[in-house]
Amino acid sequence: MEQITACKHCPPVSGADALFRTYADMVYRLALLRTKSAADAEDVTQEVFVRCLRSAPDFLDAEHQKAWLIRVTINCSKTLLTTAWRRHAASGELRDEACPAAAEAQDLSDVYGAVLSLPQKYRTAVHLYYYEGYSVHEIASMTAVTESAVKSQLFRARDMLREQLKGEYFDV
Repeated sequence: MEQITACKHCPPVSGADALFRTYADMVYRLALLRTKSAADAEDVTQEVFVRCLRSAPDFLDAEHQKAWLIRVTINCSKTLLTTAWRRHAASGELRDEACPAAAEAQDLSDVYGAVLSLPQKYRTAVHLYYYEGYSVHEIASMTAVTESAVKSQLFRARDMLREQLKGEYFDV
Protein backbone atom coordinates (compact mmCIF):
# COMPACT_ATOMS: atom_id res chain seq x y z
CA MET A 1 0.00 0.00 0.00
CA GLU A 2 1.35 3.42 -0.94
CA GLN A 3 1.83 5.72 2.01
CA ILE A 4 1.37 9.44 1.60
CA THR A 5 3.32 11.78 3.86
CA ALA A 6 2.05 15.07 5.17
CA CYS A 7 4.21 18.13 5.75
CA LYS A 8 3.84 20.64 8.58
CA HIS A 9 2.47 23.45 6.44
CA CYS A 10 0.34 21.42 4.07
CA PRO A 11 -3.43 21.48 4.24
CA PRO A 12 -5.00 18.60 6.18
CA VAL A 13 -5.56 15.35 4.32
CA SER A 14 -9.16 14.94 3.20
CA GLY A 15 -11.05 11.80 2.32
CA ALA A 16 -11.15 8.59 4.33
CA ASP A 17 -8.84 6.65 2.01
CA ALA A 18 -6.16 9.35 1.86
CA LEU A 19 -6.39 9.89 5.61
CA PHE A 20 -5.90 6.18 6.26
CA ARG A 21 -3.02 5.84 3.77
CA THR A 22 -1.26 8.83 5.28
CA TYR A 23 -1.57 8.08 8.98
CA ALA A 24 -2.44 4.39 9.48
CA ASP A 25 1.17 3.22 9.95
CA MET A 26 1.90 5.94 12.49
CA VAL A 27 -1.30 5.26 14.45
CA TYR A 28 -0.70 1.50 14.39
CA ARG A 29 2.94 1.82 15.54
CA LEU A 30 1.97 4.06 18.44
CA ALA A 31 -0.91 1.77 19.42
CA LEU A 32 1.37 -1.28 19.23
CA LEU A 33 3.95 0.50 21.33
CA ARG A 34 1.38 1.30 24.02
CA THR A 35 -0.61 -1.96 24.03
CA LYS A 36 2.18 -4.44 23.15
CA SER A 37 -0.37 -6.50 21.22
CA ALA A 38 -0.90 -6.57 17.46
CA ALA A 39 -4.60 -7.39 17.82
CA ASP A 40 -5.16 -4.55 20.30
CA ALA A 41 -3.17 -2.17 18.11
CA GLU A 42 -5.40 -3.02 15.15
CA ASP A 43 -8.50 -2.40 17.29
CA VAL A 44 -7.15 0.95 18.48
CA THR A 45 -6.22 1.96 14.92
CA GLN A 46 -9.71 1.17 13.71
CA GLU A 47 -11.29 3.07 16.61
CA VAL A 48 -9.10 6.14 15.98
CA PHE A 49 -10.16 6.42 12.33
CA VAL A 50 -13.81 5.76 13.15
CA ARG A 51 -13.70 8.58 15.71
CA CYS A 52 -12.06 10.86 13.16
CA LEU A 53 -14.70 10.15 10.55
CA ARG A 54 -17.56 10.49 13.03
CA SER A 55 -16.45 13.74 14.61
CA ALA A 56 -15.05 15.28 11.39
CA PRO A 57 -12.98 17.93 13.22
CA ASP A 58 -11.80 21.05 11.41
CA PHE A 59 -8.02 20.84 11.21
CA LEU A 60 -5.84 23.92 10.75
CA ASP A 61 -3.13 22.05 8.85
CA ALA A 62 -1.61 18.59 8.41
CA GLU A 63 0.43 18.93 11.64
CA HIS A 64 -2.73 19.68 13.63
CA GLN A 65 -4.39 16.66 12.05
CA LYS A 66 -1.43 14.41 12.93
CA ALA A 67 -1.33 15.69 16.52
CA TRP A 68 -5.08 15.08 16.88
CA LEU A 69 -4.69 11.49 15.65
CA ILE A 70 -1.79 10.89 18.06
CA ARG A 71 -3.79 12.28 21.00
CA VAL A 72 -6.80 10.10 20.11
CA THR A 73 -4.52 7.06 19.72
CA ILE A 74 -3.09 7.65 23.19
CA ASN A 75 -6.59 8.07 24.65
CA CYS A 76 -7.99 4.97 22.91
CA SER A 77 -5.08 2.79 23.98
CA LYS A 78 -5.34 4.11 27.54
CA THR A 79 -9.06 3.29 27.55
CA LEU A 80 -8.38 -0.20 26.22
CA LEU A 81 -5.68 -0.85 28.81
CA THR A 82 -7.90 0.24 31.71
CA THR A 83 -10.94 -1.88 30.88
CA ALA A 84 -12.13 -4.44 33.42
CA TRP A 85 -11.28 -7.24 30.98
CA ARG A 86 -7.69 -6.02 30.75
CA ARG A 87 -7.33 -5.63 34.52
CA HIS A 88 -8.41 -9.25 35.02
CA ALA A 89 -6.05 -10.42 32.29
CA ALA A 90 -3.18 -8.50 33.87
CA SER A 91 -3.84 -10.13 37.23
CA GLY A 92 -3.33 -13.54 35.64
CA GLU A 93 -6.92 -14.74 35.60
CA LEU A 94 -7.36 -14.53 31.84
CA ARG A 95 -3.80 -14.87 30.52
CA ASP A 96 -3.94 -16.15 26.94
CA GLU A 97 -0.55 -15.01 25.63
CA ALA A 98 2.79 -15.20 27.38
CA CYS A 99 4.18 -12.23 25.43
CA PRO A 100 1.66 -10.45 23.19
CA ALA A 101 4.26 -8.50 21.23
CA ALA A 102 6.77 -11.32 20.74
CA ALA A 103 5.88 -11.98 17.10
CA GLU A 104 5.88 -8.26 16.32
CA ALA A 105 9.17 -7.66 18.15
CA GLN A 106 10.96 -10.35 16.14
CA ASP A 107 10.44 -8.30 12.99
CA LEU A 108 11.76 -5.13 14.63
CA SER A 109 15.31 -4.05 15.29
CA ASP A 110 16.99 -4.83 18.61
CA VAL A 111 16.73 -1.19 19.63
CA TYR A 112 13.00 -0.96 18.90
CA GLY A 113 12.52 -4.29 20.68
CA ALA A 114 14.25 -2.75 23.70
CA VAL A 115 11.99 0.29 23.43
CA LEU A 116 8.98 -2.04 23.51
CA SER A 117 10.21 -3.48 26.81
CA LEU A 118 10.21 -0.07 28.51
CA PRO A 119 7.32 0.96 30.79
CA GLN A 120 4.47 2.55 28.85
CA LYS A 121 5.09 6.22 29.68
CA TYR A 122 8.71 5.89 28.58
CA ARG A 123 7.80 4.00 25.38
CA THR A 124 5.39 6.75 24.37
CA ALA A 125 7.88 9.57 24.99
CA VAL A 126 10.69 7.76 23.14
CA HIS A 127 8.46 6.86 20.19
CA LEU A 128 7.08 10.36 19.75
CA TYR A 129 10.52 11.98 20.15
CA TYR A 130 12.73 9.67 18.11
CA TYR A 131 10.39 7.92 15.70
CA GLU A 132 7.81 10.64 15.00
CA GLY A 133 10.16 13.63 15.39
CA TYR A 134 8.17 15.69 17.90
CA SER A 135 9.81 18.20 20.25
CA VAL A 136 9.60 17.95 24.04
CA HIS A 137 7.10 20.82 24.05
CA GLU A 138 4.86 19.10 21.48
CA ILE A 139 5.00 15.76 23.34
CA ALA A 140 4.08 17.49 26.58
CA SER A 141 0.99 19.05 25.03
CA MET A 142 -0.05 15.79 23.33
CA THR A 143 0.35 13.63 26.41
CA ALA A 144 -0.96 16.22 28.90
CA VAL A 145 2.19 16.25 31.07
CA THR A 146 4.75 18.96 31.77
CA GLU A 147 7.83 19.48 29.63
CA SER A 148 10.06 18.60 32.58
CA ALA A 149 8.18 15.29 32.94
CA VAL A 150 8.81 14.50 29.27
CA LYS A 151 12.50 15.36 29.67
CA SER A 152 12.69 13.09 32.71
CA GLN A 153 10.93 10.27 30.86
CA LEU A 154 13.37 10.56 27.95
CA PHE A 155 16.36 10.69 30.30
CA ARG A 156 15.22 7.64 32.26
CA ALA A 157 14.31 5.76 29.09
CA ARG A 158 17.79 6.38 27.66
CA ASP A 159 19.33 5.05 30.87
CA MET A 160 17.15 1.93 30.74
CA LEU A 161 17.98 1.39 27.06
CA ARG A 162 21.68 1.90 27.75
CA GLU A 163 21.52 -0.85 30.40
CA GLN A 164 19.53 -3.23 28.18
CA LEU A 165 21.74 -2.73 25.16
CA LYS A 166 25.06 -2.64 27.02
CA GLY A 167 27.64 -4.57 25.04
CA GLU A 168 25.56 -4.63 21.86
CA TYR A 169 25.61 -0.95 20.92
CA PHE A 170 27.60 0.71 23.69
CA ASP A 171 31.19 0.22 24.79
CA VAL A 172 30.23 0.71 28.44
